[in-house]
Amino acid sequence: MPVPTLSLKDFTHGTQAQRDAFSGALMSGLQDYGFFILTDHNVSTDLLDAAYAQSAEVFDLPYVDKRHYAAGLRGYTPFGTEHAKDSGLPDLKEFWQIGREPAPGLPPADFPPNVWPKQVPAFEQTFSGLFTALDETGRLLLTALAPKLGLKADYFDDKVAGGTSILRVLHYPPVPADAPEGAVRSAAHEDINFITILVAAKGAGLQLLDRDGTWLPVETEPRNLIVDSGDMLQRLTNGVIPSTTHRVVNPQGPNVSRYSMPFFMHPASDVSLKCLPTCEGAGAKWPEITAGEFLAERLREIGLAK
Repeated sequence: MPVPTLSLKDFTHGTQAQRDAFSGALMSGLQDYGFFILTDHNVSTDLLDAAYAQSAEVFDLPYVDKRHYAAGLRGYTPFGTEHAKDSGLPDLKEFWQIGREPAPGLPPADFPPNVWPKQVPAFEQTFSGLFTALDETGRLLLTALAPKLGLKADYFDDKVAGGTSILRVLHYPPVPADAPEGAVRSAAHEDINFITILVAAKGAGLQLLDRDGTWLPVETEPRNLIVDSGDMLQRLTNGVIPSTTHRVVNPQGPNVSRYSMPFFMHPASDVSLKCLPTCEGAGAKWPEITAGEFLAERLREIGLAK
């Protein structure tokens, strides 16, 4: 069966019955597949078109220029740096990361300044706007999800308001002839965060591991969004909503670039991931940990921190 498709307008502009149905479909989509496709969302077509055009411009820059913008968890991360947890092979990708802007009241260590490429002046405005739009989409989805977990609708609001969310602009170049044997664009992994909102990629390759153990392609129209659940939500819900293994395989046809833009929605670092009382069941499956501690642990495991 295909991954379910939901219309965000059913929640933002629908009747109470439509809003309830949306929440139920969101919950079952995450439980049954870990993924769903979102249409009729609040991210404009013009913004998405500009983002794709400008991401291609940035990644077309000479490596020496891009390397100048490498600044840890902001800016550029070179090809082959990241790897999946427990994998000895590098992922065949490079990326640019944008976070929440530093602001009074936010811990400076969690919010270093963003890094913007001077060679593409419009990049800053476009991707700041895309970050804001996807952040708002994520808040709406968590508001819809909360009642299905036995929580008040606004439960997640203050937890993600100062969250360490990241917008990652991904480029998978043509697979090089000297790539290590067995290396793929993105090896099988689970996301770290609450939920990921992915702007549908330019190019095929995304696959999820279905609950029956088969790999299922996830494809949709270029202006739709793809949403999946991550490890932090799995821990918070004690596995009621599992995180979902997925990967990006190497091209089966022409060996061309693929571009993708996932928004990783995180809570603030001091938020506890202790399982919700409404999900505890026979007992907590994981020990209590804060979002910041968990993120730091996982970043070390995938090669993005020491």
